Amino acid sequence: MFLSIISFIALISMIVFIHEYGHYYFARRYGVKVTRFLVFGLPFLGLDKELFGWTDKHGTRWSIGYFPLGGFVDIFGSRDYLLTKEEIEKKYKPEDRKYLLQTKKIYQKILFAFGGPLANFLTAILIYSMISMFIGKDFTPAVISKINEDSPAERAGLMVNDQIINIQGNKIVSIRDVSQIINISTADTISIIVDRGGVQKSFLVTPKYIKDEGFIGSKRNNAKRRIIGINISPLNNQLNIQKLGPAKAIFYAVSDTIFMCKYILIHIGKLLTFSADISQLSGPVGIAQISGEVVKLGILPFILLMAHISISLGLVNLLPIPVLDGGHIMFFCFEKILGRPVKRKTQEFLFRIGFTILMTLMFFTFYVDFLNYS
Repeated sequence: MFLSIISFIALISMIVFIHEYGHYYFARRYGVKVTRFLVFGLPFLGLDKELFGWTDKHGTRWSIGYFPLGGFVDIFGSRDYLLTKEEIEKKYKPEDRKYLLQTKKIYQKILFAFGGPLANFLTAILIYSMISMFIGKDFTPAVISKINEDSPAERAGLMVNDQIINIQGNKIVSIRDVSQIINISTADTISIIVDRGGVQKSFLVTPKYIKDEGFIGSKRNNAKRRIIGINISPLNNQLNIQKLGPAKAIFYAVSDTIFMCKYILIHIGKLLTFSADISQLSGPVGIAQISGEVVKLGILPFILLMAHISISLGLVNLLPIPVLDGGHIMFFCFEKILGRPVKRKTQEFLFRIGFTILMTLMFFTFYVDFLNYS
């Protein structure tokens, strides 16, 4: 339990710091004054108290808080975010207005809001790239070595020595891709393209669910995983691991990041239509449990988990929900279209709705963890 808590705090703190630094970078780039950068705290419910900190030459207070999760960047004039242009001119001196986000161009406001998610995506790309360059990327062909009797694969017509080259429109680069794509896919029937003696053949396979007895899955109640009943073994038991140059490493890193984003969005869509399998989801408790188990496997799996969580945080923050970064971007886009900011009463109303949605999602994630780990 102690290892899970420590690893979870370390994981979330690093990801949140990176996210908030993205906002900080674009604020500083466009002349917005950052008054505070807090790690270990939240900007509400009195969770922003400082344990210790220091002020830099730009006037930013860098703080470490008491609450072991979260973080935020506070900018000059953030409490007056909904003031009109006339109210800003009345309240702030001309020399101070240049430090306000409200006085910046629309694209600068959008980049400020997008900076956090962008930092998360770039972190994942950097992690994937560095692993490919210094450890190597697996390019072992996914050749079927065994098909279980009366399995979904056998019923669909797959055969031993078929090389799987595409699943659900995703190119199979490595032997490792097969189980990953099958397991995270949410479709009832998946399309598989194989190379059979130089000829490409397509099949529709309906995976079945079995109890997940894996190292991590076994810790979760009713954990299931999808299988099609095949074994894939590398030729002569030799994996084809290649160290890549920077250009190729970045290319595959971007591809992997887009792949993760695609399936996260699919799962979000399933949640919104009440058709998701919540036994496959994890909230804060679940992530803590997973991080504690992953850290036992070594630093590399932990860093990969960090990349996955970073992508998830960045993508979720881009949802067009007021109070999230995506909600701010939505308002800035409306401001560009309308030629003026959205009316204050409308923004206040939508922010209340957004906060309600966010709180509902938080309670839902704890409910999922209760079901999965109670």
